[in-house]
Amino acid sequence: MTLFMMIKSKCEVFKKTSKVLLLSFSFFGTLSMAQGHPNMCSRDQNPNEFTVLSYHEIADKSETLDATYTVTPKHFDEQVKWLLDNGYHFIKVDDILNYRKNKTPLPDKAVLLTFDDGYQSVYANAYPVLKKYKIPTVIALVGSWLNSKDKVDFSGQIIDRNKFLSQAEIKEMVASGLVEIGSHSYGLHHGIQGNPQGNMEPAVTTRQYINNGYEDEKSYKKRIKDDLAENNSFLKKYTGQKPRVMVWPYGHYNKVVREIAEELGMPVGLTLDDGSNTRLTPVWGLRRILVDGVMTLKDLEVNMWSRNENFIDDDHVTKAAHIDLDYIYDPDPAQTEKNLGDLLERIKSLGVNTVYLQAFADPDANGAADYVYFPNRNVPMRADLFNRVAWQIGTRTNVKRIYAWMPVIAWQLPANNPASQDMVVTLQVDPTHLNMGYPRLSPFSKKAKKVIKEIYEDLGKAAYIDGIIFHDDVTLSDFEDDSTTAREQYKEWGLYPSVAKIRGDHDQFQKWTKKKTAYLDGFAMELAQIVREEKPGLLTARNLYAQVALNENAEEWYAQNLGESIKHYDYTAIMAMPYMEQAADSKEFYDDIVNNVKEEKCGLERTVMELQTVNWRKGDTPISPFELSGTISYLYGLGVHHIAYYPDNQFKNNPDAAMMRKDFSQKSLLMHQLKTNNTTAKK
Repeated sequence: MTLFMMIKSKCEVFKKTSKVLLLSFSFFGTLSMAQGHPNMCSRDQNPNEFTVLSYHEIADKSETLDATYTVTPKHFDEQVKWLLDNGYHFIKVDDILNYRKNKTPLPDKAVLLTFDDGYQSVYANAYPVLKKYKIPTVIALVGSWLNSKDKVDFSGQIIDRNKFLSQAEIKEMVASGLVEIGSHSYGLHHGIQGNPQGNMEPAVTTRQYINNGYEDEKSYKKRIKDDLAENNSFLKKYTGQKPRVMVWPYGHYNKVVREIAEELGMPVGLTLDDGSNTRLTPVWGLRRILVDGVMTLKDLEVNMWSRNENFIDDDHVTKAAHIDLDYIYDPDPAQTEKNLGDLLERIKSLGVNTVYLQAFADPDANGAADYVYFPNRNVPMRADLFNRVAWQIGTRTNVKRIYAWMPVIAWQLPANNPASQDMVVTLQVDPTHLNMGYPRLSPFSKKAKKVIKEIYEDLGKAAYIDGIIFHDDVTLSDFEDDSTTAREQYKEWGLYPSVAKIRGDHDQFQKWTKKKTAYLDGFAMELAQIVREEKPGLLTARNLYAQVALNENAEEWYAQNLGESIKHYDYTAIMAMPYMEQAADSKEFYDDIVNNVKEEKCGLERTVMELQTVNWRKGDTPISPFELSGTISYLYGLGVHHIAYYPDNQFKNNPDAAMMRKDFSQKSLLMHQLKTNNTTAKK
C-alpha cells in the first residue's frame, strides 16, 4: 500500500467522525531548472551575468505612500556608494541587449537600476544621485496615474496626483540620457476578483471572475493588449519616448502577456522573480532584487554577494509541510472558511516557508484522483477552492513558496471521457516489493496524455503557485504497463511488444527499465512546461520512494532513479519514513539515504527529506514530538538542507507547532552564521 492510499483510507474515516484537518506543508518557487536553479550547483555552469535592482519610493518615512517599499534618501545614497566602492558597474538596457544580440561583453558585477510606479520622490531624491554618479536607470510609469488631473486611485487609496512625477520632471530626466521610460501598464496596476470568494488578484495574469464565471481567453487577451497599447501610445506622447521595457505590475506575467508585450515593441520584461540573471534567463523575464524599506546595507551586500557566489541562502532552504486540502474543504462554505482561518493561524506558528498544497481529491480513497479543486475541462471540480487557499497562504502568512501537489497519471476520469479506459495494465503483483495497486491512466496513450496536459494547463490558469510537486505516481512497476498503447511504444523502442517477453530477456528488461524511467520523467517535465507558460518561474519537485535511494534494484521495481530525479527536478522529496518502510534502525535508515544522496551531483542541494509525523502501521499514532525534533537535528547534522513533514493535525497540534518552529530555526541560525562568515571572508 502506498503512502497515499495508507493515509487517504484512514483519513476519510477520520474526517467523517471528527472533522479534523490533516495538513502538510511547502510554498512558492521562483526559478525553474531550465532557467537556472538558485543554488550553487547551477552557478558553476551558469554564473550570474548581471543583477537588476528594483526600487520604488525614495523618501523619508514621514512622506511615504507605502513604507514597506520605501528607501530613505540617506540609505539610497549609501547603497549606491557601496556598490560603486565594491566594484559594481551600472549598465543600461542597451548594454544588455547588445550583449545578448552581439555578444558585446558586460562589465564585471554589472547592475541595472530600476524604479517602479513613477513617484515624484524619485525625481526629488534619487535623480540627484543618479546625475552625480552618472547612473543609467529605468523608470516604469503607469499611464492612468499620470493622466489623472487631481486624484489617483492607488490600489484603492485615493491620493494626490502630485505624489507622482510631472510631465516636465519626466522629460528633464529623459533628456539627460540617463533615464529610459518603461511601461508599467496603463490601468492594470490593481487587483481584480480572481475567484468566487472575492480575492483581489493581479489584473495582468488573473482571468477575472465576474457574473458567476471566469473571463474567457479571447476577452482576457483583448483586455491586456488594449491596455498595453494604450500605455505605449500615451507614454510616447507624454514623454517623447516609446517604451521597449515592460515592467510587470506586482511582478506577475505569463506567456500570453509577454508575447503581447513583445508584439507591441517591448522585448524586455522586468519581473520580481528572485535569483540570478544567467545566460539562460530570457530578456522577457529578467529577475530583480526587490529593495524594500527594511533592507539594510548588510542585507544588500549579502543579496549581491549570494548571486555571485556558490551559496544556498536561508531563503532557498526548504522547511515544508504537506497540506491535504480535503480537510479544509467542507460542503458548508462557512465551515470551509473557518477551517481555512484556523489553517492560516497554524501556518504562522509553525516556522515553515514552503507548502505542498493538495490540488485534487480522492473521496473513495482508491488512490486515483476523482476530483480537483480548480476549474478545468476534464475532471469534476469538488469545489473552486485551491486558488482561494493558495492566495490566502501566500498573502497572509510568511510562506514563500507554494507548490500544487498533483498526480501525473493517477486519474479516474468520468466514464464518458474518451481516455477513461486507457489504463495501465499490470500483469501480476510481486509481493516482494511495493506495487501501485491503484488505477492510473497509461502514460503511453495519446488520448490520456492529452487529457492530463489539459488538466495541467487549466491549473496554470486557475491558481497562483510557485511550483508543482508531482505525486508518487510517477512510476511503473516491473510488471507494467502491458496496455495496447504501451506495447506500441515498446516496439518503437526496439523491444518486444509485450511485458512478458521483455521480462524474459535480461538485456531487453534493463533497456526497458531505463526507457520507462526516462519516459515518465520526460512526461512530468512536459507537464511542468505547460504550467510554466502561465507561471514562468515554476519550480518542480517530485515524491520519491525511499527504496529508490536505498536499494540498487529499485529502479526495476518503480521506474524511478535517484540520480535522474535529482538531475531533472528542482527538488526530489524522498519519503524518508522509517516506520512505513519497517526499518529496523531509524538512524541507519537516514544515514544510508543521506550517504547515497551525497554520492549524486547536487544531491544535498536538490533533495528534500520528507518525514512522517504519524505511524500509520499503528493506526494514527503520532510520532513523539521529541523524536521528530531529534530527527530534524540529526539530519541537519548530516548536512541535509531541505526538510518537509507529513501530515499536520492542527486540532491535535501534531506536530507540536512551537517545537517545529524551534527545530526549523536551527537551519536559519546555521545559514546566517555561514553567510556572515563568508561575506566577512570576502572582504
